[in-house]
Amino acid sequence: MANSAPKIAATERREATSVVDKKAALLVKQIKQSWHFVAFTGAGISTSAAIPTPSHMALVELQNRSILKYLVSQNCDGLHRRSGILLGRISELHGNSNRESCHDCGKEYIRDFRAVSNYEKGDHDHRTTRKCARCGGALYDSIINFGESLPAQAMELAQQNAEMADLCLVLGSSLTVTPANSIPEMVGERKGAKLAVCNLQTTPIDHLTDLRIFSEADLLMTKVMEKLGFPIPPFVQRRRLMVKVETQEEDRHRLTATGVDTDGNPMTYLQPVRLEGSRRIARAEPFVIQVRESLQPGSRLKLDLEFMGHFDEPNLELVHEYNGDEEALYELEFNLQNGEWTVIRQDELADDTGSLSIDS
Repeated sequence: MANSAPKIAATERREATSVVDKKAALLVKQIKQSWHFVAFTGAGISTSAAIPTPSHMALVELQNRSILKYLVSQNCDGLHRRSGILLGRISELHGNSNRESCHDCGKEYIRDFRAVSNYEKGDHDHRTTRKCARCGGALYDSIINFGESLPAQAMELAQQNAEMADLCLVLGSSLTVTPANSIPEMVGERKGAKLAVCNLQTTPIDHLTDLRIFSEADLLMTKVMEKLGFPIPPFVQRRRLMVKVETQEEDRHRLTATGVDTDGNPMTYLQPVRLEGSRRIARAEPFVIQVRESLQPGSRLKLDLEFMGHFDEPNLELVHEYNGDEEALYELEFNLQNGEWTVIRQDELADDTGSLSIDS
């Protein structure tokens, strides 16, 4: 069960920058010597953040270099998934405010908005008022409120990785909420494993730590990455779009545009979708537009994509080249620094070994 933290927050403490620098060097040594490094994050990593922070992006870089093996998070703001942490590398123990699911058929949906119930009938009423596009069942948010059980699979994976870990780094958590706080405690109690905690407040398991840093997570992680010689990548908003064309008659085709997450589940981030030459506008998911013309291989279909605008994204013109009835996956990247979109089409072809090669 998820139980509440103390109502009165503990006093914050900050060590001198020179001390943090020395402890960062010790942490880097531990990271280099580790073989199963896991991280555990709390609210302190996301304080006042509307987009992923340097700490979020540092963890992504360590994941992409196969240094960070697994991430366990108490946060439900969805920033870790948004930053680029892979679905199979994270346990979101307290849920994700952008994720809702159907309890009838199991279909999950990732939204570009807070998909959270208004809890009209109490804290345990998780219905979001939306319906499942697959079966019509009610959709429920994934938030874990105090007193509710944690998601079994996420907790099991967190425990499995804690059992394998020889190093656990805690960032921005006071470790007072149970049972999530049992994850770093498992590592700290095991002989031969090391526990490092970076937080401004004391924690109940400080006595188990090999390294205790009183600092903001961003300060520590910036120094850690500098000493490792790795860059902290800038945050780039990444989207995936599936475009499908189906021939119904010789001069009539059905075009469907669907936002998808990395696991293939639907992801909502689009508003109206328009097709050049068509007066009809697709305004709701799934975005379906009828193409009333004869299409030949090489025909170009120009889509105008409008986004929800959380990052002030401009509309994007996506040109889909028709090559027969097909599904095409597009990677859409929005650079917040220059306000520009990059579009990459991924064509997956199985080779003789059954593996996939991707041509962009």
